[in-house]
This record gives sequence, C-alpha cells and structure tokens, in this order.
Amino acid sequence: MARRWVVRPSAEADLDEAASWYENQRSGLGLRFLDAADTLFKRIRATPLQFPVVSHDVRRAFLPTFPYAVYFRAPDAAVIVFAVLHLHRHPQSWRSRS
Repeated sequence: MARRWVVRPSAEADLDEAASWYENQRSGLGLRFLDAADTLFKRIRATPLQFPVVSHDVRRAFLPTFPYAVYFRAPDAAVIVFAVLHLHRHPQSWRSRS
C-alpha cells in the first residue's frame, strides 16, 4: 500500500524561500535546488524508513550539494514533510513545527 504524501505549507514556504535565495545568487541555481529537493522527496516517498530518527518519530534527510535537511514523519499511512531548513541557520527550529 502506498503511503499518502503530505507537504505542509510551512515546508513549501521553506522551499520557495530557499529557491528564491539561490536564484538571486546565480541564475539557474534555484532550479537546481528544487531538482535536488524533488529527487530527495522521491527517495523519501519510496523508502522513508531508511532515514534516521532524530527525535521521537521525526526523521531527517539531507539534500545533496545544498546545506538543507528535510524533516518528516512517516506514520503507517502517510509521509508528512513539515520543514526544509538550512542546517546552519535553523538547527533546532524544526521542533516548533513538529
């Protein structure tokens, strides 16, 4: 059975903000960031339990090339992404969203 996929609005906003910042740094870099996030999302959807638990039932997956992590829960019927955060600017801010 396939799990339901949920990306909370706060995580969508994180993605948009980061992509905009990267795009302002260099044309096309924002798209590369979103492509990396999409690739990681596919991995998370396919096998969410491969990623380590960082606190209780919250798991973390790192984006390749970019200093960002995706924080999510994977209960039996769903995968719920609630944050996509820069590793240096927001080391514990995911906790307020979980």
